[in-house]
Amino acid sequence: MTRTYWAAGTAVLLALLFAVAATVASASGGDGDGSRTSSRAPGLYSPDAGFARDMAVHHQQAVEMSFIVRDRTKDEPVRGLAYDIANTQANQRGMLLGWLDLWGLPKVVADEPPMSWMGAADEHGGHAGHDTGAMAGHDMGGATTKPGALMPGMATKEELAQLGAAEGRDAEVLYLQLMTDHHKGGVAMAQGCAAQCKTPAERALAQGMVEAQQSELTLMADMLKQRGAATRG
Repeated sequence: MTRTYWAAGTAVLLALLFAVAATVASASGGDGDGSRTSSRAPGLYSPDAGFARDMAVHHQQAVEMSFIVRDRTKDEPVRGLAYDIANTQANQRGMLLGWLDLWGLPKVVADEPPMSWMGAADEHGGHAGHDTGAMAGHDMGGATTKPGALMPGMATKEELAQLGAAEGRDAEVLYLQLMTDHHKGGVAMAQGCAAQCKTPAERALAQGMVEAQQSELTLMADMLKQRGAATRG
């Protein structure tokens, strides 16, 4: 268990280091190794911009769920995990929104369905016309968008209300199950950016998210097992 905590903590730290490096690289126009990237900002419908917008929303819910569970249990391992997730994802969300500001792009695009950047943008960042807004039931490597949820892994309003009403072990188990689903969706989205995004710094941050959340998935599976529970499938 100690080894699992150490691995998760190390992955979170690496993700934060990627975020710091990404800020410097974006501000300087380079990719962190002294080379220069194109001075042209990503397009409105590019994977770079779409991922930044969608993952900012995705992260915000993780922060919300983490604050909810910290008030619903006195279990220190769960409260510690919730604090780490809230802190890490709030910092990363600020990074993503900061890039949108840097690129002069809006944080919300009215005609852009969630996840439409996944394979829906051409090499110039233009809109390719793929309507992927109806993501309900769409599977991405085991990450599914449930009816009533915006993006892969996200909880519904009803599930958030259920978490807010639970206490003690019930709150711990539900949080770990919801966050497991959330991380699976986040990993799939980050893998998409790591493969499609053109901005080297953003790709590095996305890869850091993948590694950190995969480690936390292992940790949460162990924590559920300790509580006589399991993931929801």
